[in-house]
Amino acid sequence: MKVGVVSIVGRPNAGKSTLINSIIKEKIAITSDKPQTTRNNIQGIYNDSDSQIVFVDTPGIHKPKNKLGKYLNSESYSSILGVDLILFMIDASKPFGKGDEFILEKIKEENINTFLILNKIDKIKKDELYNMILEYKDKYDFKEIIPISAIKEKNIEELIKTIKDYLNEGERIYSEDYYTDKSVRFLVSELIREKVLRKTREEVPHAVTVVIENFEEKNNSVVINACIIVERDGIKKILVGHNGDMIKEIGTDARKDIENLVGKNVYLELFVKTVNNWRDRDKYLTEFGFDNNNFE
Repeated sequence: MKVGVVSIVGRPNAGKSTLINSIIKEKIAITSDKPQTTRNNIQGIYNDSDSQIVFVDTPGIHKPKNKLGKYLNSESYSSILGVDLILFMIDASKPFGKGDEFILEKIKEENINTFLILNKIDKIKKDELYNMILEYKDKYDFKEIIPISAIKEKNIEELIKTIKDYLNEGERIYSEDYYTDKSVRFLVSELIREKVLRKTREEVPHAVTVVIENFEEKNNSVVINACIIVERDGIKKILVGHNGDMIKEIGTDARKDIENLVGKNVYLELFVKTVNNWRDRDKYLTEFGFDNNNFE
């Protein structure tokens, strides 16, 4: 059986989370058009009859402007260490920029087998893709250069097949029925945060955090109470919306995804809390077992 750990790295919005969701066939990594949506290394576990591949979805590597940015970069750097293969993903619809060069230099330092993954090929012409491959093959000794469209699930099976050729024989790392290393509570909190980011666009910064305060499973239902933590009253007003319209929309959209996740009816109650004092914020997050390093 082929077994290994594969890290997916790249700039923000390259499509890393979309790819891992397409591979695993489950929504384990949230997506939005905001950079740095992914905050933690998330493992997606691919299983078939002759392999187990642990994919690590990482925050986009970028030039950090604050504490959160530094944390995200450290998460991404740590994911490169000790893996069997790196998938260096770039957005094929955009030029190879300084950010891509920066990541490539980090990869060169580790000397690990690396594939170049050209994502979003549905946005470019075939002759552009051909010229791109000719240009990029000289940048590094990539073991493979594979064009894909993660959102349209194009060439995903070929990618999996090629990855297996570079893995060693071994025993499963996880039980065959596992598809992620994250808890259900974590996935629920991320699904809610995804709706916050998607609904509010630029108005709300990345420092928004979701804490699950109550998760009670019953026979055919789950009752969830979740707190959306923000750092300013102005952001709280945006999330609540006029007559509570925004928080209702966020809750309705999140509940649908959570029901797909848990396979039960979900009763979801959301509320927003402003915590702008560092001492109170850390105390609140620690109380519910949240790693406050994730919070700006």
